[in-house]
Amino acid sequence: MHRKPKLKLVLLFCLAVSLIIAAKHLNIQEWLHRSIIWIESLGSWGAIAFIIIYNIATLLFIPGSLLTLKGGCLFGVVWGSIYVLIAATIGATFAFIIGRYLTRDWVCRQLEKHPKFKAIDQAVAKQGFKIVFLTRLSPIFPFNLLNYAFGITQVSLKDYILGSIGMIPGTVMYVYIGSLATDLAMISTHHQPTTPETEIGKWLIQIIGLIATVVVTIYVTRIAQKALQESVDSN
Repeated sequence: MHRKPKLKLVLLFCLAVSLIIAAKHLNIQEWLHRSIIWIESLGSWGAIAFIIIYNIATLLFIPGSLLTLKGGCLFGVVWGSIYVLIAATIGATFAFIIGRYLTRDWVCRQLEKHPKFKAIDQAVAKQGFKIVFLTRLSPIFPFNLLNYAFGITQVSLKDYILGSIGMIPGTVMYVYIGSLATDLAMISTHHQPTTPETEIGKWLIQIIGLIATVVVTIYVTRIAQKALQESVDSN
């Protein structure tokens, strides 16, 4: 009866090990640089290749900020933002589905043993859109990890995708910074072209992110407290 969930956990373990090995032996910066040069040579097909590579990077826990910067250099602010948002949403959805398929059954069984945690899980799911939206606004919450983490919760796929519009401010800012570069090789997470406008933009994004972090922390805490109280009262 429990063989299928156990198989999923084994698959999850194998996936995690594979990601760790890949991250250890793969020169991420060099791989990304070669990939971007290849994309640049593809002409009109470059956008599709960029989206595919971005999806792979998302699943492999490779920081999306670097590809977002390079997307701005390759495609400009408008199209770069559009392509990055499409790529990030698709990649995040794949990770969400993987997290849900491989772990949700096991999580549900654990929640059955702990009714209070189950109540919190259900309460959070009811506010899925708001929570996903706020965490996407905040740079404090790691993008790649959140993708898998939300798959473990009861947050619906619809709320998850719609809530991902919270990525827009940060994405546009990074794409804009990348669009200022004239040399792809010079773009990295530690070396970014800057202007007074980009510095102001970075501060604004950080302030928005800080506010979102505080709000989502308070919000989730209140939801959890309310769910726990209702669980206690019902018992």
